[in-house]
Amino acid sequence: MTASAPITQDVVTIPRKLPESGKVNLVGLTRDALRAALIEAGTPEKQAKMRVGQIWQWLYHWGVRDFSAMTNLAKDYRALLDATFSIDLPEIVSKQVSADGTRKYLVRIAGGHEVEVVYIPEEDRGTLCISSQVGCTLTCSFCHTGTQKLVRNLTAGEIIGQVMLARDDLGEWPEPGTGTGESGPRLLSNIVLMGMGEPLYNFDNVRDAMKIAMDGEGIALSRRRITLSTSGVVPEIAKCAEEIGCLLAVSFHATTDETRNTLVPINKRWNIEELLNALREYPRLSNSERITFEYVMLKDVNDTDADARRLVKLIQGIPAKINLIPFNEWPGAPYQRSDWPRIKQFADIIYKAGYASPIRTPRGEDIMAACGQLKSATERARKSRKQIEAETGLGGAA
Repeated sequence: MTASAPITQDVVTIPRKLPESGKVNLVGLTRDALRAALIEAGTPEKQAKMRVGQIWQWLYHWGVRDFSAMTNLAKDYRALLDATFSIDLPEIVSKQVSADGTRKYLVRIAGGHEVEVVYIPEEDRGTLCISSQVGCTLTCSFCHTGTQKLVRNLTAGEIIGQVMLARDDLGEWPEPGTGTGESGPRLLSNIVLMGMGEPLYNFDNVRDAMKIAMDGEGIALSRRRITLSTSGVVPEIAKCAEEIGCLLAVSFHATTDETRNTLVPINKRWNIEELLNALREYPRLSNSERITFEYVMLKDVNDTDADARRLVKLIQGIPAKINLIPFNEWPGAPYQRSDWPRIKQFADIIYKAGYASPIRTPRGEDIMAACGQLKSATERARKSRKQIEAETGLGGAA
């Protein structure tokens, strides 16, 4: 969707049927779309709102995937649902568990494409890092995901489906008839849109998926427990504040346009000044707290004392914290991680200027699950085959 495209919030599109089964997948439908689909399938309009509420709870509060288990619906109505609809999630192809407990899932979606999803457990919470696109269009030079070309956007169902399959794996759905919080603190308490892709280039699907995640009768995560990370798609930032209202993180990574043009090429379209002007409005529009500035520490590239001082000056007046990210190296990466004393000195300058400057502890590096390392296994394998063909001179016609 282009920045100038009109917003059509009142238009509800009946979802397309899945080609395999001829059924409509209910996962990812907004309440309005679900209501429209139920009416089209024969549900009386006077009953539709009630049916939406019932089905919604079964899907998103209790995680039920079988219409026959929806026991507060009449048997003939359950049969109608089963004949017309499906409840389909992305498929977990593989799961790797890091020595630090981080879990990385390789997930297959429609068309055989794959994305990666990461669950990061902590003492008082658990964060799920989800993807919004297959590949990425931004080609940030320090990011492994950015070396995989964009294949397509994920649907709302494929985005919220990542949350649902992670809850499956964690065994975190409440028993029918119980509340979400009755089993103690949540294992999956936070969502970050920091996986594969640029979320604001798939705005409508991301918005719909996050509205499902925030709905109080389902997964019921507070908007303050959802963080969307963008590289700086300026025209969509205000829309994110108004239509999602979650917390915002920005992949900043440089303090001059010259350096950011190389590290984050979208800066050539919307430069630092334009990005910061949009960010100054975000907390007011979304009633949000601080904006998180993500800053990857690259040796001899963006890690000088002068960079730290420029960063403090640039963000002046914006409620902010700065997450310093030691560069997570990947095979063939053109950069190195800044030395630890250099990172500490950089953090100290920011802290003394009055900003929180936590240094992110790398998680899941042993399974390539750390920030900037995600890249689907099929793409890695495809690249390896091409390299082999080039080396052996067999790279002719397919």
